[in-house]
Amino acid sequence: MPLPVVAVIGRPNVGKSTVVNRLAGVQDAIVYDEPGVTRDRTYKRAFWQDREFLVVDTGGLVFDDDTEFLPLIREQAMAALAEASVAIFVVDGKTGLTGGDEEIASWLRQQPVPVLVAVNKCESVEQGLTQAVEFWELGLGEPYPISGIHGNGTGELLDRLITYLPPADEIEELPEIKVAIAGRPNVGKSSLLNAFVGEQRAIVSPISGTTRDAIDMVVERDGKTYRLVDTAGIRKKKNVEYGPEFFGINRAFKAIARADVVLFVIDALDGVTEQDQKLAGRIADEGRACVLVVNKWDAVEKDSHTIYEYQKEIHSRLHFVEWAEMIFVSAQTGQRVDKILDLVDAAAEQHRRRVTTAVINEVLEEAVGWHTPPTTRGGRQGKIYYGTQVSTQPPSIALFVNDPDLFNDGYRRYIERQFRKSLGFAGTPLRLFWRGKKVRDMERSVNRATRV
Repeated sequence: MPLPVVAVIGRPNVGKSTVVNRLAGVQDAIVYDEPGVTRDRTYKRAFWQDREFLVVDTGGLVFDDDTEFLPLIREQAMAALAEASVAIFVVDGKTGLTGGDEEIASWLRQQPVPVLVAVNKCESVEQGLTQAVEFWELGLGEPYPISGIHGNGTGELLDRLITYLPPADEIEELPEIKVAIAGRPNVGKSSLLNAFVGEQRAIVSPISGTTRDAIDMVVERDGKTYRLVDTAGIRKKKNVEYGPEFFGINRAFKAIARADVVLFVIDALDGVTEQDQKLAGRIADEGRACVLVVNKWDAVEKDSHTIYEYQKEIHSRLHFVEWAEMIFVSAQTGQRVDKILDLVDAAAEQHRRRVTTAVINEVLEEAVGWHTPPTTRGGRQGKIYYGTQVSTQPPSIALFVNDPDLFNDGYRRYIERQFRKSLGFAGTPLRLFWRGKKVRDMERSVNRATRV
């Protein structure tokens, strides 16, 4: 059984994201004093006592207004409630009971999901009881005075909440592969996320900046679990004003840093832009595995040579991630979307791969045999004594040499190409550390490695 879901529902600006952050023990959800900051539903892990669950943040519910994104936000909140084991209805203890609260309560009473009323912004324990009294009128049972900021009252709320969750021994979770979906605005990241599950999990709109926070979604396939994270579109820094978009882009960078694999989405109609090149450099610097997803391929006029020309152009312009596998898809029609996770599996496997010292030194011996290290004008020549893999994610190899300065960039790239040619490592960056050492110490290391 997958982790149970707890949906957090309420009007705009009652502090739902603050409550979600408190329950999950993180500061991942964007909190900003502006209605509509949270639009999609975002998933965070939380636990209390022996129970683990997913707490879902949703956009602010408004039933009497159909402007801008509000109808889509309602759809997302309703979808969250449909998969939830229990809902937390967050209200504002400072503002008091409003007509909007009563509308939401009337709707919740018609749903089959149990509901707990959390009266937020009750920073004072004594006053909180008084603030919570009027919310008995909602007809949803006992209101719990809490403070999302300070944590007051959340223990009592969680004690009640876990009574609606299945026992811990009934929940068996599979290991996850964390996948971040990254790219510029409007390249189709949210459409791709929705295409994976065949439902409107993320709001899709031609308006730039629709996705503001990182949206988690769990997909299971062939005994494997993937946590897909749709991120905010990353624009040039000079075009981003301080506010929700600024925080959303920071969340996107953090999602990339935490991912096992990044799905780097490129618009086939726009091609590779300068911003794409910068993002490719960011992915490589973070050491993340990567799959290049060229979206909107259905909209491109093509012949039998088009795909090869695109591949050559993209790899030449995105040289930071030239090792990444590439796939041409259409999130709108679903073309080849089902093949993406196969590439994710392969990239994640290579990202975690470890190679023995013996194999690494066989590759080095062959590489040096074909192309010896350069010699300086003074007659000094670089020597590679041995190499060994020191870490994974990404695979990192230390090469012990007489003097790192004797190896120019061209020869270093040659050695990396030989490793990739002999060992693969497709889909993942490969880091080589050139380490100099005194000859006597090096000889001891070589002897030690030989004995091993």
